[in-house]
Formats: sequence, structure tokens, C-alpha cells
Amino acid sequence: MKLFSRILLSLAGLACLAGLAILLLTYGPLATLELQYTAHAIPKDIVPIDTAFGIVIPKLGANAHVIANVDPFDSRAYQVALTKGVAHARGTSVPGAMGNIFIFAHSSENFYEALRYNSVFYLINKLTVVDTIDLYYHEVKFTYLVTGKKLVDPTEVAYLTGDQSRQTLTLMTCWPPGTNFQRLLVFADLQK
Repeated sequence: MKLFSRILLSLAGLACLAGLAILLLTYGPLATLELQYTAHAIPKDIVPIDTAFGIVIPKLGANAHVIANVDPFDSRAYQVALTKGVAHARGTSVPGAMGNIFIFAHSSENFYEALRYNSVFYLINKLTVVDTIDLYYHEVKFTYLVTGKKLVDPTEVAYLTGDQSRQTLTLMTCWPPGTNFQRLLVFADLQK
């Protein structure tokens, strides 16, 4: 009986260690981002990863490739795209053209997905009116000024197209981080 109790205690200890390891793998990278943000340790001059089609959010230190023309309704297609950067929704505008550019990315996922996919938009809830978002497209920099944000139901897809008479940008991620209960949208207008 003592041997059986010892084995159970050992297994319980291993399970606790495994749980702690999963917790660290899941939230460690995200906690690091949060700590950098709160400590104001984000670099000021960010060199874009991709000037052919890339995004830089200076306030957050976000810097990623934008994968163009991704079907936002095909989870297999966008999951693959999100392993390489953030996704530009097929059928939405591009920088320099009239209409709404719709870009989406993960906020976070389980530990396997957080390591495999980018959690580039984890901190976009920190963006406020007058913060800037830089898009690079065909080697040209376009700066957008944040005008607002909103939480919506996942079924609300009208935000994909947005206002076609202006040059706008919408960023989207799942919210709260690690869930898919709602979508957090950040809206921005092209600075003239």
C-alpha cells in the first residue's frame, strides 16, 4: 500500500510539473510581450520585416509579414497563412487604393498553436485613438491613425468591407486572448 501511495504521489508531482510546463509554454511568450509593453521596453525605431507587404505597430513593437489575399472563411487557408505572418482578407483593399484593408491574426492560442502561429495582435487592445499603424506595400510606407476599436460577435462580418469611399484599415483578432468568443476590431484611417 505504501508503494502504491508513493507511486500516486510521484505521478501527481509529474502531472503538476507537466501542467506548469504547459502553462509556461502557453503564456510565457505572451507574458513577455506584456512585460515589455508595460516596462516601455519596446524599441522606438522598428525596421520592417517586409516592405513588399508588411505591418509595423510602433506602440506595440509588432512587426510582421502580411500574407495577401487569404480567404477569411477557409480556416485551413488562414491557419497556414498565420504561420508566416498576419493575413490580409481576400477581396479587401490594399494600401494606396480606396476602400478598407482588413488584416487579421491570432491574439494567442493553446501552447502548441502559440508557438506555431504568430500572436502578433496579442496587444492590439492597447491601441488608442491617435496611435499609428504602418503598412508597407510595394516598398512604400502608408501610415494609418487609429480612430477606434470595438468588440463584436464572431458572426459579424460586415466589417470586412468597411467604408469603400475612404482609405481605411481594420485589424481583427479573437478576444479575449486564447479564446474565440468575440472579435476585437481596431479601426484606422490613412494619414494624409
